[in-house]
Amino acid sequence: MAEPLPQCYLNGEYVALRDARISPLDRGFLFGDSVYEVLPVFSGRMFLFAEHFDRLARSLHEIKLENPHTHEQWRGILEELIARNGAADQYVYVQVTRGMEFGRNHAFPAVVKPTVFAMASPLPVFSDAQRAAGLSAITVEDFRWGRCDIKSTALLANVLMKQQAAEAGANEALILRDGNVMEGSSTSVFVVKNGTVVTPPNSHRILPGTTRDAALSLIKGVMPVEIRSVSIDELRAADEVWISAATRDVVPVTRVDGAPIGTGKPGPAWLRLAASFAQLRQKLAGTPAYTPER
Repeated sequence: MAEPLPQCYLNGEYVALRDARISPLDRGFLFGDSVYEVLPVFSGRMFLFAEHFDRLARSLHEIKLENPHTHEQWRGILEELIARNGAADQYVYVQVTRGMEFGRNHAFPAVVKPTVFAMASPLPVFSDAQRAAGLSAITVEDFRWGRCDIKSTALLANVLMKQQAAEAGANEALILRDGNVMEGSSTSVFVVKNGTVVTPPNSHRILPGTTRDAALSLIKGVMPVEIRSVSIDELRAADEVWISAATRDVVPVTRVDGAPIGTGKPGPAWLRLAASFAQLRQKLAGTPAYTPER
């Protein structure tokens, strides 16, 4: 992973990321009492801004934390951050914590100001070698908390799963519960069988994926889609398996638990979808960058 870009936003100010500081009594630090959002930026234009910040608003509502900004205010903050960092393609990370009180109490403080933080980083590059070979994954049993639909920063279980994948020489961990595939440790999951794309339904066990939804929109009318449970047997017998994330669009998984998926190479359905995403990014790059009123 490349280093983050130099400028960040913290509580109303743009500062050098290396100089940014928060209190050790911040509830995000002490309890993971915070939520976050990630969205890609192509040619200086934010991708699916409204969808990502609708999801942030939902996460804030679910943890009973008032949204500190309107969508237009968020847009203005991030447009300025993107411009200050100057990179055409990047991704933005936003985090809102419940803030700091002088002490450590599990119950919410009566009055506290949220901590708002945002930073930008270069977009990861899906290399030619990865494009030719695809990624690998392992399967892991689900031991996360019961509200995975909230984009919480309390990601220790996901971190441990991703580390298990890394130690196995794999790129992702696909999470299983009761014999069904939920999602990846940081991705949504699709399987393709006999020309039909299948992806698990949203629930408290799955984070609603904005990139997943964008992919489904591109697929609609081109391939049949089923939103239903996906068993581990269906995963292993699939013709193709894909994972999606804001920083990577949709990428193919060609090996799971050491065994090949389909031919063991990225399949034709993914190649068509990748071309559609490329066209979407190109179209976005040709539109004027949004300039909010300040």
